[in-house]
Order: sequence, then structure tokens, then C-alpha cells
Amino acid sequence: MADIQLGCHTIKSHGARVARLHMYDWIILVCLAVLDGLLNLIEPFHRFVGRDMMTDLSYPLKGNTVPFWAVPLIAIILPWVVFGGIYFKKKNVYDLHHGILGIWLLGELAGACSSILITAVITDAIKDGVGRPRPDFFWRCFPDGKANYDNITTDVICHGEECD
Repeated sequence: MADIQLGCHTIKSHGARVARLHMYDWIILVCLAVLDGLLNLIEPFHRFVGRDMMTDLSYPLKGNTVPFWAVPLIAIILPWVVFGGIYFKKKNVYDLHHGILGIWLLGELAGACSSILITAVITDAIKDGVGRPRPDFFWRCFPDGKANYDNITTDVICHGEECD
């Protein structure tokens, strides 16, 4: 059975009204994006990593399961394409707005992008505050497999490539 369209709410006819109505949602979105950017600039906490801790941090170094470049495509661009396709089929600016804003922001909206920004802020804050090394830290720190420790503190002296 076909959808019944009593009135079309397109971007041209209702777009400005919808944007004004949800202005605070967009302001929160921008604030979350700025906060995430600032969290990426902060120097993270550097935890002491000694010789005795290496048994838990010696997992093999493996490549990424999902390539780095594909993450934004899957998490952001793909939902926008789906929402855009639904908009062109139904011509409802409210569905488009809530879908796109929901990708970026939580509130009355439940969508994918809200979870992206909120997850990014929470994850970056925890990473900066806790600073726990990765499970494959040994192989990142000592790519040749030869460990090097400070004789007094037993802290690691890394000679691998510096990365996050």
C-alpha cells in the first residue's frame, strides 16, 4: 500500500522553519564538535609501563580490520546517502532533518550521528584521562622484539615509531 502524503514538507517550503525550530540542537552539535577537537589536542596522560607489565601488553601487532579511511564512509556518509534517498522518495524535510541531526546529536532524536559525536567525546576524554597502553604495546614499542628498559626505574625506552 502506498504512503499517503497529505502535504509535502520539502527543504524549500519548510527547511528554514525546521532549522530555526531546532537551533539549540545545532548549537549543541557544534559545541560537541569543538569539544572533541580540543580533546584531540590535549596531551594524554602517560602511564608508567614497566618490565613486569609486558606480559599483558605483548599481543601480536596486526593491521586494522576496517581500514582507517573507510570508517567515516561507513559511519557518516552511508547514513547520509540512505537519509537522502528516503527524503527524495518521501519529500519530508522533518524526516531528513531528524535523521541527519540524529546522526550528530542526541536529545529528542535517536540516530547514528548523535552517537558518533557523543561517543567521540566520551572516548577521547577517557583516553586522555586514563592513558592505558594498547594490548600490542610491546610490538609497537619494540618492533624488532628486543626490549629496552631503564635500569633504575624499569620503565620502557621505546625505539619504535611514535603513534597514538
